[in-house]
Amino acid sequence: MDWVIEVRDLVKTYKMGEFEVQALRGVSFNVKRGEVVSIMGPSGSGKSTMMNTIGCLDRPTAGEYILDGESVGQMNDDQLASVRNRKIGFVFQSFNLLSRLTAVGNTELPLRYAGITEGRRKLAEQALEAVGLKDRMYHRPYELSGGQQQRVAIARSLVNDPAIIMADEPTGNLDSKVGKEIMNLLLNLNKDRGTTLVIVTHDPTIAEQTQRVIRLRDGLLDADYQVNKEMAS
Repeated sequence: MDWVIEVRDLVKTYKMGEFEVQALRGVSFNVKRGEVVSIMGPSGSGKSTMMNTIGCLDRPTAGEYILDGESVGQMNDDQLASVRNRKIGFVFQSFNLLSRLTAVGNTELPLRYAGITEGRRKLAEQALEAVGLKDRMYHRPYELSGGQQQRVAIARSLVNDPAIIMADEPTGNLDSKVGKEIMNLLLNLNKDRGTTLVIVTHDPTIAEQTQRVIRLRDGLLDADYQVNKEMAS
């Protein structure tokens, strides 16, 4: 099986004064290359901690995380930053665009951080074309609608051809019509490019559109809630 994400007995403990809080308590699951998975859970379930771990924004206290064949669980900050830039594209609820840069300038950022100079502008333009923003490449964020800004964020997430795209509540700041368009865009990227998508959401209508739902509760997998549509069909 070609796994792009392998999470094995993951534990994350935070110290809060004299107390320790276990945000993750031995979570294990795999994600296939090209799969579309949603992660759900109530507040305090460990959902955000899991997202930060999968996104290489934080490291586990114990257990192993293998991303695209590379064990990253015990990497230092510099190594994590390198893996993040090479392997992961991020789409956030609040877009996280730099206001001083145009759409193409924002899209170029992962390439810039990777030290890529040759062909950088062309790659960014191609990514923007892929998300339907060919005629908005040189507009700044304040000149774009919310949906267009999220399209720029998606273009930025895929410009490096990452192993996975992590989308954290990608439709949360959008109205239902535009949110549906953004979700369709992400799903079409998966269909057309085989991009692996991990979508963190509280919205069951978003989760229903994914191939599998991973639900966390109290730092553990909620085994009674796991849904695999391929197995059920």
